Amino acid sequence: MCQHEPRCPSAYASDREAARPVAFRPEQGWSLLCNGVVLFDDTGELLPDGRAVAPHRPAVTPCRSARPLLSPVA
Repeated sequence: MCQHEPRCPSAYASDREAARPVAFRPEQGWSLLCNGVVLFDDTGELLPDGRAVAPHRPAVTPCRSARPLLSPVA
């Protein structure tokens, strides 16, 4: 499928999300990558063979230097 140089990663490579988008449907929440992967806004994926990849959002880690928004009442 991919005609880019250098070629985009395969649909089954670990870095498959690095492939270039060829179709966008932001109103529906998905993009089609040149390797045939459908990438959803929630980070889920649909591979060309029909297998689904569950959403894999990164874990949110609170900032250690964050201060409380409100000071405690004395």
